[in-house]
Order: sequence, then C-alpha cells, then structure tokens
Amino acid sequence: MTDELNEPLGLNEPLEPRPARRRGARAKSLVAAALLCGAGGAALLLSSRDPRAGQPIVVARIETVEPPSAPASAPAERAAVTEEDKRADEIADIEKRSGVKVTRIGGAEPPGALIIRLDEQHTALAPAPDKRLVEKGRSGPLPKIGADGAKPMEVYARPTTISARLPAGAPRVALVVGGVGLNAQLTASAIDELPGAVTLALAPYGADPESVAAKARDRGHEILLQAPMEPYDYPRENPGPHTLLTTRGAGLEDLHWLMSRFSGYIGVVNYLGAQFTADETALTPTLTDIAGRGLLYLDDGTSPRSLVSSLAPRLALTAARADVAIDAGASGEALEKALTQIEALARRNGQAIVAAGALPQTMTRLTRFARELERKGIALVPLSALASRIEDKEARAGKWK
Repeated sequence: MTDELNEPLGLNEPLEPRPARRRGARAKSLVAAALLCGAGGAALLLSSRDPRAGQPIVVARIETVEPPSAPASAPAERAAVTEEDKRADEIADIEKRSGVKVTRIGGAEPPGALIIRLDEQHTALAPAPDKRLVEKGRSGPLPKIGADGAKPMEVYARPTTISARLPAGAPRVALVVGGVGLNAQLTASAIDELPGAVTLALAPYGADPESVAAKARDRGHEILLQAPMEPYDYPRENPGPHTLLTTRGAGLEDLHWLMSRFSGYIGVVNYLGAQFTADETALTPTLTDIAGRGLLYLDDGTSPRSLVSSLAPRLALTAARADVAIDAGASGEALEKALTQIEALARRNGQAIVAAGALPQTMTRLTRFARELERKGIALVPLSALASRIEDKEARAGKWK
C-alpha cells in the first residue's frame, strides 16, 4: 500500500528539468569576481598610502622594556666620594681651629681611621718666661719673686678646673711624671698622651730643655725642675752633672746652674737624693733659696729619712710629699697595686700625690689610670693645687705630710 504516509518522502515528486547554463556565462562570472577582488585590493592599497606597500612585511610585537639600570653601588660610591671629600675638609678645618689632638692609624689623611681625643680642652698657661719673674744669674736666667709679689709657683701653675660631672668635695689626685726630656720618644708620649692636668718633671739635661719645657706647657702641663741630689752610694750611682752634694755645704752654684736650664717651672723635685735630703746642713740653704724664689718643693717620697717635712714649715716653703712613689722597676702587678693604693688614699684623705717616671713599662698604664679617674669619681688636678692646700692648711700649723 502506497500512500503519502508510506512512500519515501519526495520519492514520487515529479522531476523538473533544470535549465542548462552556458559555459560562457560561468566564465564571465568568474572573471567578474576576480576583477572585483582585484579592485578591492587596489583600493585598499591606495587608501593606505604606505610608500612600502607591496614590499615584504614582517609583523612583530613591540613591547615596552625598561632600560637596564646601573649597578646599585655606582651612584652610592659617587655620592660617598663627594661626602668623604666634604667630611675631610670639615675635619681639617676643625683640627686647625680646635687644637684637638688627633692620632691617625698609619698616618692616614682625613677622614681615615681616627682616634680623636676630646676628653679635655687645652688649658692656657701664662706665658714663660715672665719678665717680672726673672733675674740674671752667673749660669743664666733664674726665677725670682716679682716686685709686685708675684711668684713663679703661682703665675706658671696650671689653673685647677674640676669637672661639673664630679660632686662637690670629690677626692683629688695629683700625678707627677718625672724623667721627661731624656728620651725623645718617651718625652713626646708624656707631653702628648698624658692629660694636661698631669704635672711633668723635666730633667735639666738634654740638647734643648727650654724647647721641651715650652712644648709641655703648650699642651697644658705645669712643670717642675727635677734636681739631681746625692744618693747614699754616690759616686757609684751618679745622677749627673751638677748633682747637689753634701760636700758642697751651703754652696748654691750647682742649684743655680740647674735652675737656669729652662724657664716656666713652678718648683723643684728631687731626683734620688737620699743622702742629701737627710743632711740638714746641706738641705737647709737649698730649701731656703727655693722658697725665696717663690717656688714650691716636692719630695718624691722615696726616702723615709728625708728632713724636708720638718724644715719646710719653718722656712715658709710651700711643699708636698708624694704619698706613693712608683718604683722604676715595678712589675705589672706592683704597678696595679700602687694605683689601687692611690685611689684608696684619695678617698680616705681627700687627696693623694703620686710620683712616677716616664718609662716604657709604665707610660701606657699611667695614661689610662689618669684618664679613668673622673669616671671613678676622682678629680685629676695639677700638683700646685694640692701643694698650696698643704701650705695653707698644714704648714702654717706646723704640720706637713
């Protein structure tokens, strides 16, 4: 049974014949399409107006890339050089104007490795020699009391200044370092490295003791004349030319030769002299002359038989005695013991005087000791500060240390 539902769809539709196309028409169509495409391409090229139109073209992606930066250290180094130059100029100017002592490792130029000591400002001392305080002697100029009553021990002394960081009534220590002027290196160390409040005792020998005295005072140190005196085993132990001898009696020629070697000192301290300071006949005229010239006297404390303590008050001599004398051959342990003793004495008595020598084995430790005193609550003062105290409070009462 065949009907519209059971017959395949469209199988029974009558076929209509398609009109045949002519080959010429199809060819024309293809040509027309080609012309249209060519015209479109030409129009595109003309519209772009690109002078390179028709040439080979490579298409590439363009990205924005930051230019490589210079090494980070380069600008910093250039800036650092500029800053270093500025700092060097500033340091040079500060050093020139301030007088601050600067030590550079290896002699480096500013601003190389530095050790800058700012622990103290230079304390100006009165110019020396002061014409009021000089008289002509046979061997050279000698100190004297001025017509106006001015005394060398007062005029040439270093002013006493106590740090505001220390409490009122703080213990005081005077450090006297002798033997300065004999060895160039040790002399330079004593003058430059020790604080200005340290009193220096200069030997009367050497090529130019006047120059050494001037340099020491320029650095703020008050100075003493270290006078050689006769020891018990003289002449086997000979202190040097013009040693004060008991055999010379009341003669003062040697003393005056020693006094004429340099100027600006506040007093005299013995070098050796156990025999001489125990002889009243020889010692009395010497101390009398020292007192009459407005000078003070320091006994270095090495001889228990010294008569200075009994003679000074009645001769109106301003004098002092070292509480501790550091032996020239002291070992490290002995030196530390002596320094500890000084601190204890200063705290107990309110003051202490120590005498030491400018020796290689002691200089470094003495310098550190002197610079540490303030931190320990103790004031470092020049000898003149304590000698005047003794003269005022004890010598007038017939007492002396």
